[in-house]
Amino acid sequence: MRLKGNLMMQIFIAFGLAIVLGAVFGPSIEVLQPLGDLFLRLIKFIIAPLILASLVVGIASTGDPKQLGRIGLKTIVFYLATSAVAVTIGLAFAYLISPGKGLTLTVPETTAEVNETGGVIATLLNIIPENPFEALATGNILQVIFFAIFIGLAITLVGKPAQPVLRFFEGFAEVMYKITGIIMWVAPIGVLGLVAPVVGQYGVAVLMPLLKVILAVAIACAVHALFVYSMLVKRFAKISPLKFFKGIAPAAAVAFSTCSSSGTLPVTLKNTQENLGVSRKISSFVLPLGATINMDGTAIYQGIAVVFIAQFYGLELSFLQLLAVILTTVLASIGAAGVPGAGLVMLAMVLTAANMPLEGIALIAGVDRILDMFRTSVNVMGDAAGSVVVAASEDELWVDELAGENLLDAMTENDGTVLDTK
Repeated sequence: MRLKGNLMMQIFIAFGLAIVLGAVFGPSIEVLQPLGDLFLRLIKFIIAPLILASLVVGIASTGDPKQLGRIGLKTIVFYLATSAVAVTIGLAFAYLISPGKGLTLTVPETTAEVNETGGVIATLLNIIPENPFEALATGNILQVIFFAIFIGLAITLVGKPAQPVLRFFEGFAEVMYKITGIIMWVAPIGVLGLVAPVVGQYGVAVLMPLLKVILAVAIACAVHALFVYSMLVKRFAKISPLKFFKGIAPAAAVAFSTCSSSGTLPVTLKNTQENLGVSRKISSFVLPLGATINMDGTAIYQGIAVVFIAQFYGLELSFLQLLAVILTTVLASIGAAGVPGAGLVMLAMVLTAANMPLEGIALIAGVDRILDMFRTSVNVMGDAAGSVVVAASEDELWVDELAGENLLDAMTENDGTVLDTK
């Protein structure tokens, strides 16, 4: 089931309608919130099984552990490199716009509650599930990915006797893709229920003191997407930026509404496979990994937030502090979950590494949801850009301009193997 153009249009119409309704009715528009909650629940209930099934099939269809290692290395290098560029862009726009200078705000007595992490070693160990079924039940995406990778590798190593297991996961994956398509038909209603209450909650008067922060994040995110991703997909995948952004637009809209990279994953998988021509073998591995370790939009937010807090407190950041911000942001993105509010967890880690006051988190926490909308959209576009670039490097990208229903069918003939179109 393809995401039709009229459904894409409905999503953007719902977006505009949500902004209008939120502005007109204010906080009372919260009555639409259950529609958004319904859509989120529908999305969340398919995340873990979809990742498990699609990733197992993708890895097992690779058939070569060396190729899988090569794909994994390319993916991680791409995500970490773009995150480093993103935080640098964030820092540059923060100094250009200076959102914290001349600002008068009262710092709340109680700071934002932030969950502390156990450090790099604990984060890496936590990737390995003690009970994989518990990981599926709780939606621990990194642990689900680890479980799926080992199942896929084991199927490859066992060979023919494991083919019934592979066929089960292939069928299971098809079922999950079909469910994803069904859920997408209620996406416009979900977008309306998610965006309208946010617009209604934050009036212009409330946003004015932090308007420069919001503008800095929005502009930096737009620059990173329009220039960095355009250059990468054009240079390495020979895809026009217009085609790329048009293909990933529905996923970006859902990400903007849900503020969750993991929650948007089913839509991202669908868009990259059907609209951008990435094979399931590549997309089912690269995208789930990206939803957990690729945080370009969040990296931009970190750079701007750190400079904003420093300017508010009248602090001058040294070169070493700025370097600590960049390195910590890139490394912390590996352990940050692709869920709403994860940016505050990373911000606490970054502020600590740069030896800055954690109380500054409270300054920006009030509008974190709005900032989260921008940065999550960029996160998802970065995931898609990574899958396109990696697929092109592995000759797993559909390069023909063929459009219509036959695109996905052609991509997945012969047990999911992409046809050679050259």
